[in-house]
Amino acid sequence: MGDALACSLLRKQLKELTRNPVDGFSAGLVDDSNVFEWQVTVIGPPETLYEGGFFNAKLTFPKDYPNSPPTCRFTSEMWHPNVYEDGKVCISILHNPGDDPNGYETAAERWSPVHTVETIMISIISMLSSPNDESPANVDAAKMWREDRDAFKKRVSRIVRKSQEML
Repeated sequence: MGDALACSLLRKQLKELTRNPVDGFSAGLVDDSNVFEWQVTVIGPPETLYEGGFFNAKLTFPKDYPNSPPTCRFTSEMWHPNVYEDGKVCISILHNPGDDPNGYETAAERWSPVHTVETIMISIISMLSSPNDESPANVDAAKMWREDRDAFKKRVSRIVRKSQEML
């Protein structure tokens, strides 16, 4: 039953995003036969270090979506305090619902079934605009962000250029 609900919701969200694209990202299926794997391209937000970049990522939805969150992993190179070295995005709304075992996030900040592909992607775009170095996924990126902003900017600038060359 959950599988059918997830398929229906994801197809509906894909149809809506196709009809009414949202600024800042584009989304589609990796393979038309699998609604649980999405390819997204995040456009670096204006007036941020990531401006002008095109960053590819994969959203993978669980069979019990929307009760559980998807995972999002950048497949393009990314240097950000809230992105693990393997590209996995670490933001509150992609964490399982309920209380945080580490006591860092409130349940209200975590996954809720009301989230959609659009709200997830808007949160990821917001993350690019405002890194959270208090709870980093990439400690080295967070340290550089805090202690050597010029080196951080230079590294992100190189990644932005590289993403433009991949087009």
